[in-house]
Parts: sequence; C-alpha cells; structure tokens
Amino acid sequence: MTLDTIELPDDLLWINEYSWSPVEQTTERSLSGAFLVQEQSVQHGRPIQLSGSEESGWVNRSTVEALLQLAITPNKIMNLTLADNRQFSVIFDRSNNSPIEAQQILPYAYPDDSYQYSLTLRFLTVEATD
Repeated sequence: MTLDTIELPDDLLWINEYSWSPVEQTTERSLSGAFLVQEQSVQHGRPIQLSGSEESGWVNRSTVEALLQLAITPNKIMNLTLADNRQFSVIFDRSNNSPIEAQQILPYAYPDDSYQYSLTLRFLTVEATD
C-alpha cells in the first residue's frame, strides 16, 4: 500500500469502506404538504479511513514524520494505492479531526526513527488532475 511515494503497511484496514452512499438525497415538504425527494449521484468526496490496531498496521516514526510533512501542504492531491491495487486520488480529510493520528505501541519518552506507532489516516476522494 502506498500514499504517493510513502510505503504503508498492507494490513491497514479501510474501516469505513461500506458506510458511504454514492447517491445523495434531500427531502422536504412543499407548501401543499407534498413530499419532495431529490437524488443525485456523487462524483467524489468518498471518505477513506485507514486504521491500524494494537496488532496490525504499524509504522515507524520516520513514516509518521513523512506523512506529517505531506499534511502541511493545503489541497495536496495524492495517489493512494491499496494492497489490492485499487487506486484513488485523495486529499487529507481535515473536517472533523486530525487527518493523521499516530499512537506509540509502547509508550516511550524518547523514541527514535524506528520506534513503532499504530496509525489512522483520513482521506477524501477527489477528481484526479494531470
């Protein structure tokens, strides 16, 4: 699995893969009381949350630092390639929380670049640009 040139562990889980609808819907009542429904296909904006656990999806500190460097650039479109070779053009999802969360596997006050972290990454799909 890769994000641009950064190697990610293949055992990160896409935890919200099936909690998204490709069709948006709005409903309302007219002044006469009629029920109005509008639906439209969604082109982009699918959330992708990749997450590790206490047993899987670990990365070293230098990988976390590389991801944080990517995250400081606003509107950066990146290529995400999953372990099954599906590819998505994505940006970091900053809407609710930090787009990157990294927790030490074993708490240590002075970790070096090889120290292991559990990782959560949040993205939104966008249209690819050439």
